[in-house]
Amino acid sequence: MRTKIILTATVLIGGAAFALEQTSHTGHSDGMDHSAHGQEQALSGAALSEPGQGAFAALSEVVRVLDADPNTDWAQVDLVGLRAHLVDMDRLVMDAVVMETELTDGISANATGDADTIATLRRMVPAHAAQLARDNRWTVADSETSDGIELRVTSDIPDVVARIKGLGFFGLMASQDHHREHHLMMARGIDAHGH
Repeated sequence: MRTKIILTATVLIGGAAFALEQTSHTGHSDGMDHSAHGQEQALSGAALSEPGQGAFAALSEVVRVLDADPNTDWAQVDLVGLRAHLVDMDRLVMDAVVMETELTDGISANATGDADTIATLRRMVPAHAAQLARDNRWTVADSETSDGIELRVTSDIPDVVARIKGLGFFGLMASQDHHREHHLMMARGIDAHGH
């Protein structure tokens, strides 16, 4: 019995020491030296493709492109504006409250939220509606409401109507893959389409 108690105590103490070492931050600063990351990556042969949070990843990607372009006019670069737009994108997806009404020929989506979200919707939806309207398979209209904005997308082509309904408000807002080009234009200080 005494052997069992000693063995159990040894396992518990050893486990506690291991857990303490795993949660200890004494060596944490070693991993925070960003200058060494490239060396470690080259040595390991493995490369991560996602630098973390989505907006940070988008900014990081834009900075790499700007750095690689010898024609970048750094006096015009506007990463603050791009960051504000990325915050708007996040707010639209995460905070907008949308009531969709199915129509026989498409949808009507009324979007609202708190004051910041309404401001975001009023910046982003009209600009994106203009992008959507470039597709002649559907008709796109947006209008401000007392507490947000309405987006109406319709078509007289049955397959397109099914697509509109399948996409819904958020899918329509993510359609027309122009976002990366738009973000790079914003970063370069060009007003891509007003938001």
